[in-house]
Amino acid sequence: MKGLISLSNKIMQRYLPDPFLFVVILTLAVFGLGLIFTESSSLEMVQYWGDGFWSLLAFSMQMVLVLVTGYVLASSPLFKRFLGFLASFAKSPGSAIVIVTVVSMIASWINWGFGLVIGALFAKELAKRVKGVDYRLLIASAYSGFVVWHAGFSGSIPLSIATDGHPFQDLIGVISTNETIFATSTLIIVAALFIVLPITNRMLMPAKDETITVDPELFNETAATLEKEAMTPADKLENSMILSIIVAVLGIVFLFSYFVKNGFALNLDIVNFLFLFLGILFHGTPKRFLTAVQEAIKGASGIVIQFPFYAGIMGMMTASGLAVVMSEAFVSISNDVTFYFFAFLSAGIVNFFVPSGGGQWAVQAPIMLDAAQTLDASVAKTAMAVAWGDAWTNLIQPFWALPALAIAGLKAKDIMGYCVIILVISGVVISLGLLFL
Repeated sequence: MKGLISLSNKIMQRYLPDPFLFVVILTLAVFGLGLIFTESSSLEMVQYWGDGFWSLLAFSMQMVLVLVTGYVLASSPLFKRFLGFLASFAKSPGSAIVIVTVVSMIASWINWGFGLVIGALFAKELAKRVKGVDYRLLIASAYSGFVVWHAGFSGSIPLSIATDGHPFQDLIGVISTNETIFATSTLIIVAALFIVLPITNRMLMPAKDETITVDPELFNETAATLEKEAMTPADKLENSMILSIIVAVLGIVFLFSYFVKNGFALNLDIVNFLFLFLGILFHGTPKRFLTAVQEAIKGASGIVIQFPFYAGIMGMMTASGLAVVMSEAFVSISNDVTFYFFAFLSAGIVNFFVPSGGGQWAVQAPIMLDAAQTLDASVAKTAMAVAWGDAWTNLIQPFWALPALAIAGLKAKDIMGYCVIILVISGVVISLGLLFL
């Protein structure tokens, strides 16, 4: 295993380009595939690319806020103490890897945005406290927990088909989450991953001479100090706890009202809202809060630049019909036994080019649902097969790793050597579940 880990890390370090170059290469690849496998012309593919380029602006801003608000919250004194308490249970590098995997899986199952941020922040706290733990594996383990998000409370596909008025209601009706997220087959797969992933990540620990650690001092942030002498009225406002408390109370009142009306229904906006106002409250003064924001925003450059390119790729995939061609290719070789497995694989491949659960479902659903009815397969299980495929290849898709990498201060190639192995093992677990459950 250690030899395989070493080889995988060396290959990724040598050949995996920067995430921006990765998305550029992906853009050119989709452009070429569209010309080969669809009837689109070069000019049409360019038009599809340009039309889709800015379609993820709102989502891009949400992801920037996931990074910024999560970092701000975690850098507050109170939250640091909480993460430190959790980290105190890790007594060795191996236990640190297991704990961060479990924590990130639980957080991702609750909400995918929550999981992305909490996992990376907790990994940094463990790196400060546990000597000899490989920092790359720590972050990869935190990110690996993300694989269960689409089988959790924020799974966009199962939540979509459980909502009255969804786009495919005339075809399949409304399907309760009891048949998708809380179906026995889904829960067994999730439970298996909760056992297999921590063990796998623990086994991925590199040899001692190849372990890369970080100096804990690098994680120490300088907090803004209260200036008591010669303070202007503006300075007094910036250092006033009263203003922070008032605005934080407004946010908390809204959240209380939201949860009373909607139950524990988390979405990305609510997670960001929660992180933002808790960050304001926990930092105490506007000055300390803004200092943390300025530090956090430094890591958002990758999201700002790369997400429009992914939106352009999605535009080409959907408008040209290339995503449909890929899906139909897998459906054509399926039977009533292998259909869920091939639905899973096709979704995993399409996810490289359409890294959005909702967007991918909009493209693949017509083909998959029609095939499910033709083969007399379960529509609910078909939807979850696509959902699992979408979540699965996120493990090696830099699109989703960007927030975690920005928080960790690493590059994609630093963790992808581990993520490739995790991808294979988790893929086996999910595939077996879809084939036999």
